[in-house]
Amino acid sequence: MIEFRSVGKRFADGTRAVSDFSLTVPSHTTTVLVGSSGCGKTTLLRSVNRMVDLTEGKILIDDDDIAARDPVQLRRSIGYVMQHAGLLPHRRVIDNVATVLRLNGVPKAAARQRAAQVLETVGLDASVHRKYPSQLSGGQQQRVGVARALANDPNILLMDEPFGAVDPIVRAELQQEMRRLQQDLKKTIVFVTHDIEEAFALGDQVVILREGGKVAQVGAPAEILARPADEFVARFIGLEHGRRQLRVRDENGRRIVVDEHGRPAGVLE
Repeated sequence: MIEFRSVGKRFADGTRAVSDFSLTVPSHTTTVLVGSSGCGKTTLLRSVNRMVDLTEGKILIDDDDIAARDPVQLRRSIGYVMQHAGLLPHRRVIDNVATVLRLNGVPKAAARQRAAQVLETVGLDASVHRKYPSQLSGGQQQRVGVARALANDPNILLMDEPFGAVDPIVRAELQQEMRRLQQDLKKTIVFVTHDIEEAFALGDQVVILREGGKVAQVGAPAEILARPADEFVARFIGLEHGRRQLRVRDENGRRIVVDEHGRPAGVLE
């Protein structure tokens, strides 16, 4: 479990990124922080592994204050996936994935064996092991980034808009793969996105943020859709002007779900 207690962050130039933010991230679930640019979601994510140090409040992992942890060791114990994968261009895929294991003292052969296992877990076979990142597609690079984050078998996985730089088709595939991985691995995931569709697709708990890291609403996707906290949330999730309102019509003997414009959205079985 991750607990944010009255967390705040002011940068050296005086910019206030987050004010009095409190939240509990349940173990073995996915919590998505979603909001527009400048709402503090990435600052909050990076404060968990101390890439950003707080100016107020504290964060506890399983009741232990992370401020008492060595930052380097803390980061090596937490998986981290960023938007552009952040792979080392001069290292082959297998060695990119094995990086944290090697830093933690795992022998090279054992580290590569574990790297091969997690690459298979994220859907990449041995044909990519000897390639360099530049030889991979964007979607493959992101899968390698996820594999690297999982290599050390961390309890916590931080994901900072990891699918934001790929095209919509690949993004949908990666989201589906993420759901499968979480179902199998049951990590405690904190996921950042600006896309409410992605937040609802992946989150067990969704946190909608206003500017300055202020919480507009927290809840399961269905709860937020059914009972938006205020007009800001309703607009953010797309309920204004009838958006997201679906209905059913009969079409050639089948029940078709259509959106507010009458466009087909699916089939009701």
